[in-house]
Amino acid sequence: MIDILVEYGDVLARGFLRTIELFLLAAAGSLVLGTILATLRVSPIPALRAAGAGYVTLLRNTPLTLIFFFFVFAYPKLELIQFPFFTAAVIALTIYTSAFVCEVLRSGINTVPVGQAEAARSIGLGFAQSLTNVILPQAFRAVVPPLVSVLIALLKNTTVAAGFSVAEVGSVIPYLNEQGEPTLNAFIWIAVGFMILVIPLTLVQRSFEKRWSVAR
Repeated sequence: MIDILVEYGDVLARGFLRTIELFLLAAAGSLVLGTILATLRVSPIPALRAAGAGYVTLLRNTPLTLIFFFFVFAYPKLELIQFPFFTAAVIALTIYTSAFVCEVLRSGINTVPVGQAEAARSIGLGFAQSLTNVILPQAFRAVVPPLVSVLIALLKNTTVAAGFSVAEVGSVIPYLNEQGEPTLNAFIWIAVGFMILVIPLTLVQRSFEKRWSVAR
C-alpha cells in the first residue's frame, strides 16, 4: 500500500490540490450567495421572501448529481455563456451549498433578540442597515459551528465532480485502476487525505462551539 503513495504521490497531490481549489472557490461563493438568500428570506417584502424560500426549497430537495448533470450536459445546449467543466463544478457546488448556508444563517438571524432590530430602527437605521450592521454580525457568531458542518459536507461533495470530467482527487481512483493498482488501496489513501483536510475544520468547529457555549 505504501508503494502507491511512493509511485503515485504526485498524482494524489495534484488531485487533492484541485479538490482544495474547488472547495475554496465553492465555499466562498456559497457564503456570499447564501448570505444574499438569507437576506431575502427575512426581507419585509413578500415577493423577495417567496423567491428566497422557493430557491431554498428547490435546491435542498434536488440531488447534487442532477445539478451537475444540468450544468455539464443541459446548460451547454442553451447556447449561452460556455465555461469549462471545472467552472461548471464550482457553480454547481455553489448553487447547491448556498441553500444550506442560507438556512443556517436564517436560523442564526432568528436567534438575535427582536429588541436588537427595534433598537436599530429607533436610531433611524433602515432594514438593510440594521441587517448589515446589527443582526448579521450576531447571527454569524451564533452559527459558526453549524456553518462549518455545511462546509465539511461541501468538501466531501467535491468528489461528485470526478464523475463529470473534473480532475480532482475522486478521479484518481479510476486512474489507479487503469494502472492495475487495487481499488481498496486507492480508497484508503484518499480517505486518509480527506481526514487530514476535515480534521482542522472539525477542530475549528469544536473551538467555536466551546466559546459559544461559554458566552451563553
